[in-house]
Amino acid sequence: MTVAPWRDPSVSVEQRVESLLADLSPEEKIAQLGSYWKRPEIGDAEGFAPMQSTFDEGRDPFEDAVQNGLGHITRAFGSAPLTAEEGVSNLRRLQSAVTAGSPHGIPAIAHEECLTGLMAHEATTYPAAIAWGASFAPELIGEMAARIGSDMRAIGTHHGLSPVLDIVRDYRWGRIEETMGEDPYLTGILATEYVKGLQSSGVIATLKHFAGHAASRAGRNHAPVSIGMRELHEIDLVPFEMAVRLGKVRSVMNSYADIDGIAPAASRWMMTELLRDTWGFEGTVVSDYWAVNFLQSMHRVVETTRDAAVTTLRAGMDVELPETNTFPELLDAIAAGELEVEVLDTAVRRVLRQKVELGLLDPEFDPATTGEAIDLDPAENRDLARRVAEESIVLLRNESAVLPLAAPGRIALIGPSAVEPRSFLGCYSFTNHVLSRLEDNGTSVAVPSLAESLAAEFPNSTVTTVAGTDFTDTSTDGIAEAVTAAEAADVAVLAVGDIAGLFGAGTSGEGCDVADLQLPGAQHELVEAVLGTGTPVVLVLVTGRPYALGAYVDRCAAIVQAFMPGEEGGSALAGVLSGRVNPSGRLPIGIPGGMGGQPGTYLAPVLAWVSDGISNIDPQPLFPFGFGIGYTRFEYSDLELSAAEIAADGTVEIAATVTNAGDRDGKEVAQLYLSDPVASVVRPLKRLVGFTKIALAVGESARVTFRLHADRTSFLGQDYQRIVEPGEFRVRVGSSSEDMRLEESFRITGAVRVVGDGERVLDTPSDVARLRGGQAPSPSASVAAGAPAGTAGTPADTAGTPADTAGTHVGTAVGGAGTAAASVPEGL
Repeated sequence: MTVAPWRDPSVSVEQRVESLLADLSPEEKIAQLGSYWKRPEIGDAEGFAPMQSTFDEGRDPFEDAVQNGLGHITRAFGSAPLTAEEGVSNLRRLQSAVTAGSPHGIPAIAHEECLTGLMAHEATTYPAAIAWGASFAPELIGEMAARIGSDMRAIGTHHGLSPVLDIVRDYRWGRIEETMGEDPYLTGILATEYVKGLQSSGVIATLKHFAGHAASRAGRNHAPVSIGMRELHEIDLVPFEMAVRLGKVRSVMNSYADIDGIAPAASRWMMTELLRDTWGFEGTVVSDYWAVNFLQSMHRVVETTRDAAVTTLRAGMDVELPETNTFPELLDAIAAGELEVEVLDTAVRRVLRQKVELGLLDPEFDPATTGEAIDLDPAENRDLARRVAEESIVLLRNESAVLPLAAPGRIALIGPSAVEPRSFLGCYSFTNHVLSRLEDNGTSVAVPSLAESLAAEFPNSTVTTVAGTDFTDTSTDGIAEAVTAAEAADVAVLAVGDIAGLFGAGTSGEGCDVADLQLPGAQHELVEAVLGTGTPVVLVLVTGRPYALGAYVDRCAAIVQAFMPGEEGGSALAGVLSGRVNPSGRLPIGIPGGMGGQPGTYLAPVLAWVSDGISNIDPQPLFPFGFGIGYTRFEYSDLELSAAEIAADGTVEIAATVTNAGDRDGKEVAQLYLSDPVASVVRPLKRLVGFTKIALAVGESARVTFRLHADRTSFLGQDYQRIVEPGEFRVRVGSSSEDMRLEESFRITGAVRVVGDGERVLDTPSDVARLRGGQAPSPSASVAAGAPAGTAGTPADTAGTPADTAGTHVGTAVGGAGTAAASVPEGL
């Protein structure tokens, strides 16, 4: 029996793609760029995605819509509470209809959300992405992503819509929980490891939202973005370039928000010239849900949906998600001479290539890799979810060492996050995304509450639990009971925060933006009432965004910040409170003091950071980026640079010793910040350029060495060319952006160097050498100029607990920022 060339695995990928492409009709080609979302009618089925109801009317039935094949099947698992076995059967039925409809029998790529793990019923719900940022543990995030990918591939899913690389600007934005914080380098390193992990399991990762989505005006979902090209390159594009060039990601999704009047879904500069031609991206660009339609209905940059389809395809879009609304009109556009077949073929070729590489065109293709019972939340997954949660919890304050809690004792556990485990889960968890719409909404997997976990952690203590209020209700009726419980206790653990939802159905999540940073509902009143009892209060925040704590900070005995810590969040929090876990999380985002006068992020120049004599509003945070303390103490010493001067393409090694000077084993996050005292354009005062998490036993020391290439000092000059500028640079090593223990300077000599597009070094590798009875080797006396880029450099066996003091800001130098090379385009 003769096998068609495109089904023969012994033939090269290119030959298989080209032979199939040449045999497809125009209708079949267009079908490969489309998708279908067979949404079940369950509970409140509205609001899965923005303006969903607008597109629900007049849809063709699935079987009719796939008569020429299909590019993507949208969320076969992530739309209804199906068991893994039911989901696999459902996907098999859908794939059978697709292959039966396609004249060439081409299966579809099945995509699912995976922002907090696979978003499917009974699948492990890991901590939200903002908790990944707080972990400062890239290898752990890569391990988590690999496990997520393995589960996805086992049930026949090929494409995951994660990670989110948006960089936070305004803390009021609802989707902060989906981000990894406010720093582009931290986000880029973590995202790269997530991409590598997911794709190592045979699942395509998707970067979103490309780009600038989180910089929307007033922190509103989908609002316009008003930033310049320099800021776009120096902040928003950094993690995308890292994940493309270092992580070799295979999919990118556009942003809904226009940038200076240009919609990314219509931007050839963004999707083709920058992403593909400059960075070398070779995967597919997929539209955010209904983003192609929005070119006509929301952005209003085209007159018709046919214009929208032609415009986005020309710009570099490949696949229309979540279903094919505008792309069928491409057939008439080609017939009318409005679109060249070659443009269509370019996108189809990319989709077919991924299908070949995923094995969809192999003769033995089966939607699922196993026919056995599938456990999507095994013990190994839960253990990993617990470890990620433990690494991400941040201890902000511990006055008079009230933590760890003494046992036995009388504990008043108060607040909505004490009794509602959904508080631990993000808006793209199956529980909050789908089950919350049903009358019997429960949780998709076992999620022990903090009340259950604390009772298990302190079996000999008396734990009295009172909610006091919920997350959104403004009624104060239950607060009196909470006060009574607090007055009768030795300590009050007050757990407040967020409940995730979509489009206003929660206090955090997509479309759940806020006007200010006061705790939602009556939680502020609850906190004030409990603090007023005089009982020592441990304030536990379980949130998706930072809230203003200035009104409480000096009256709390301790403050613990947990960013939606997932299904094992209760155990992780109880472990921190008991001391079983020595907290090592660091803030990926600042915690403000005041609820108004929205603070900016730490990536600020002098005029955005200093208020004296300028403004009556202080923009500096209460707790800064990178901050966190633990149950031990770390010291820094012996900062040494390998050279006082380097060339504009050289490398300097920066070494320091970190010592656990406390009485407990712990983990420290050593952070390297760079400043540029004088530059030809305004630069931020400091920026993170390296970090590593180190596990140290009591009395143990380690020598940390960062290798900083001159490219890491580069920025977009006055003519928008990326340059390395000679002059003095300051490096600081410490435990937060405001607690920099050691400082030294080096100089870059010679002429200004223009950095080539897509060529610059993007990361700062590091090494950790443990000291055993002697001084570690010094940095090398000379480092070869132009050394190639390394890896993130966070050893797998290292981790860290921050120092126990906040420290003070050192200096007012202006710092450089490394981002994508670019010249000024005529338009985005």
